[in-house]
Amino acid sequence: MNKISHKLSILEKIGYSLGDLAANLVFQTLITYLAYFYTDIYGLDTNHASAIMLTVGFVAALGFNPIIGALADRTSSKWGKFRPWILFTAIPLGVVALLAFSTPDFSYKGKVVYAVVTYTFLLLLYAANNLPYSALSGVITGNMKERNSMSAYRFVAVMFAQFFVQVFMLSIIESAGNGDKAIGIEKVMTWLAIIGTIMLIITFLTTKERVIPKPEQKSTLKEDLKDLSKNKPWIIMLVLTTLVFVTLAMKGGSYVYYFKNYVDPNELTSFISPILDFMTNIGVNFFGEDPVSAGFGLFNAGGIIFMIVGIGLSKRLADKYGKRDVFKVFLLVSTIFIITFYFFSKKSVELIFISQILHGFFYGITIPLLWAMIADVADFSEWKNNRRATAIIFSAMMVGLKLGLTIGGSLVTWILGLYNYQPQADTQAETATQGIKMLVSIYPAIPFLIGVGLLFFYEINKNLEIRIEADLKARRL
Repeated sequence: MNKISHKLSILEKIGYSLGDLAANLVFQTLITYLAYFYTDIYGLDTNHASAIMLTVGFVAALGFNPIIGALADRTSSKWGKFRPWILFTAIPLGVVALLAFSTPDFSYKGKVVYAVVTYTFLLLLYAANNLPYSALSGVITGNMKERNSMSAYRFVAVMFAQFFVQVFMLSIIESAGNGDKAIGIEKVMTWLAIIGTIMLIITFLTTKERVIPKPEQKSTLKEDLKDLSKNKPWIIMLVLTTLVFVTLAMKGGSYVYYFKNYVDPNELTSFISPILDFMTNIGVNFFGEDPVSAGFGLFNAGGIIFMIVGIGLSKRLADKYGKRDVFKVFLLVSTIFIITFYFFSKKSVELIFISQILHGFFYGITIPLLWAMIADVADFSEWKNNRRATAIIFSAMMVGLKLGLTIGGSLVTWILGLYNYQPQADTQAETATQGIKMLVSIYPAIPFLIGVGLLFFYEINKNLEIRIEADLKARRL
């Protein structure tokens, strides 16, 4: 019998990473614009938008993900367990993503129903695509260094998607719609759906499943759930994933409100004008005429560029010190720069940009580690129980992701309502701007700080990583 190499080619790493680039064209749009789309483009009341995001999100997180995880683990085909899911959901996911950000001319009640239906199908298809995609990372290779390397490739791709969505998308929406954001976002989502579908098909074609459970490792769903309930690292990662995405959804969904309603437009224009003039002189002009949209894009650009720098350092630090300790330290440091936003006045534009850059750099170091740690939890479960259930472990993490996205996103619109934010109004009350300020500083810092505390109880350190990898390698041989 030929020994299977767990060394990955650059082509396979790139091909795998394109799947997350595609998924994040949808996911980053949900984080950054869903609340704003529902309130200021689609025209829903803040309480109705919050209720839709919370209710549908909880159904998706607690219903869709466990079912798909169990089904994916029990899928058997000539292409493997997880790759067929990526292939067959590629086109439907793109179509529904477009429909979810469309603005049909319905009555207000019809709009609410349409939002509920399209958001439900979007989260269902996202789970059916991205959960098997994430689980695929646990079976492409059993080599933890290769897994760290693949995660770095993957999250550079995520940053490219995030860069496009958070830096250019608002300006492109306004330009494509000639000022009509409803038309603009439909045009943009059409192209994103086409590009994302092609990328997912490339992921299917370029990847291979190498970690194949032995027949005697087959287990029932009841056994899988029993194993999970006794898996302390899995429980910690579930809660940590939820907390991380609460913060990402809360601050990510609030920045557009922050720039539209809090940051002083005159100070912002003065600060970004030299940057825009330089970019225009070298033939780069993607930001249109609106200084607020341009400032919002450049603000996100600074954070994302330095996130990518941080991602580049992540593998080296994780290989030397272990994922857990690196994650814990740099999550704490990045949180400090979220809190600093509370102390900035409307005119402190330079400090706002500097804090975003520093937050992006330190948080970027943690980004590849989260999913690599979840793959380690799948190895830990196999090591302890002699049964591998990759997808159901990743489905639990997707539950955390969806819960975090749901809670964080719905908190944005709910808190805005508490502070008397008025959708589509030209000016906001002082209470509303104070609420927006809290939404980008104190509120999103809390989940990150709790997450740092949880990591003190996570037992898979560098020494245990090495032991698990060696033991599993010996068993599989």
